[in-house]
Amino acid sequence: MSSHRSARPLLLAAGLVVTVAGMYFAVRGVALDDSADALRESNLIWLVPSTLVFFVGVALRGIRWWALFDVRHRPPLSEVTRALLVGYFFNNILPARAGEAARVITLHGRTRTPRAETIGTVVAERVFDLLALLLILFAAYPWLPEISWLRAAAFFAIAVVAGVALLVFLLVRYDERAIHWLLSPLRRVRRDGFAERVEHAAINGTRGLVAIRDPRVALVGMGLTVASWVVLSLSYWILMRAFSLDLPFVAGLLVTVTINMSLVLPSSPAALGVFEAATIIALKTFDIPQAEALSYALVLHLLNLVPFLVAGAVLLGPAALRRRRA
Repeated sequence: MSSHRSARPLLLAAGLVVTVAGMYFAVRGVALDDSADALRESNLIWLVPSTLVFFVGVALRGIRWWALFDVRHRPPLSEVTRALLVGYFFNNILPARAGEAARVITLHGRTRTPRAETIGTVVAERVFDLLALLLILFAAYPWLPEISWLRAAAFFAIAVVAGVALLVFLLVRYDERAIHWLLSPLRRVRRDGFAERVEHAAINGTRGLVAIRDPRVALVGMGLTVASWVVLSLSYWILMRAFSLDLPFVAGLLVTVTINMSLVLPSSPAALGVFEAATIIALKTFDIPQAEALSYALVLHLLNLVPFLVAGAVLLGPAALRRRRA
């Protein structure tokens, strides 16, 4: 516990550094008057269809998470979606992606789904997200301008695929036997039920990884993941119309990939600065002036922020009011 607490300030400091660096990159060399002009001249009526499509993408994310649970212990879709929205809310107001813990706690509190199993599904989500983003990037490559960081992405893809392959092999080949063997030293701990509780939690965690070891669940999970990213890319592409960015659909795909690949870095709440910098990097590939790219990035960030703040307030407000009355 002490090591976890000592690491927290380091993560916060790293997030602050990354945020400041992202904000500096986003506004460096930009005539803010030009960016403000681009914002004033934008036709934000395009936010309406963009937001509607965005909601479809988020709904697919909820269905994807629900599908990653073991069918024998799968919580209701409504509760999974609720926990997902709560997680997004806290990701936008707290640093270090605290929303991932929030949705685990929320789902456990409302459905008694084991925390370890839920954490396993969240790990599986991250694996599918990385694989899907890399798949989309390489599938769109023939229609993209030259990308300087594509080689680094290729090496990263090889590492991710190799890691997933090893994890699948271990889960399929050894499954619970590996957990029994790895945790056998804990049986020497003279504390009633300690080893059994740890082992039970570990087994629940591997149950949450059913999507990685079951080909049918993996296929559904991967399909829903790709579909959700494509729909979100469509939302981002529609919003480009508000700024008269006459770009092909692959521009929306590249913006989605770049933003979400950058979110592996520690950053401040809502990835402030990092989000804008990633958007500008993606649009720079299409020779979009930085001032216009910045104005688009700011509105796009609001699209990814405001709906979750509203949803979080609606979902958490009644509960907070009941606790206050109690």
